[in-house]
Amino acid sequence: MAANAEKNNNKPAKQGGKGGQPLVIAKTLAEEQRLKLERLMRNPDKLAPIPDRQKEWTPRAPPEFVRDVMGSSAGAGSGEFHVYRHLRRREYQRQDFLDKMSAKQKKEQAYLDKVEQNKLDAAERTAKRRKKREKLKQKKLMAKKAKQDSKADEEAESSSSHSEEEKEQEEEKEADDDAEVPSFIMGKK
Repeated sequence: MAANAEKNNNKPAKQGGKGGQPLVIAKTLAEEQRLKLERLMRNPDKLAPIPDRQKEWTPRAPPEFVRDVMGSSAGAGSGEFHVYRHLRRREYQRQDFLDKMSAKQKKEQAYLDKVEQNKLDAAERTAKRRKKREKLKQKKLMAKKAKQDSKADEEAESSSSHSEEEKEQEEEKEADDDAEVPSFIMGKK
């Protein structure tokens, strides 16, 4: 029997956790964080648990039917006042939450309205500028047509009465006129 007791005493103490890891109790938050990181780094292939985002706090819905209607008036028992106080606090929290939510919704709606208005204004400015560009193109086309018509008339008159030297001078003028004119000079002929 003594031999059995010696065998039990010689056995190593049972270690806590899986894989023969000694049980370590963290005493500080830094130590707790270090232990968590060590546990994650033991198996780097395993995905790290990422907690879900906490849901926004919402108050409890008001009761549909209140059975014991009470107030803080005299005649109520001493224990009833605390119940009334908690109910009142909960109702004030609920009303405050509703006020904050309505203010938040108003801000979001105002923002969406402003974005929509900005889009409309931008579209209006773009349309106005497009119209202006089209007008300038039309003016250039009309000026070019008028210039070609006047040249054609001059050529018809000059071909019958002018000599070869005059024709060469006119061709040089046409080459100068055909050179690209800056867009800010509109009325030049």
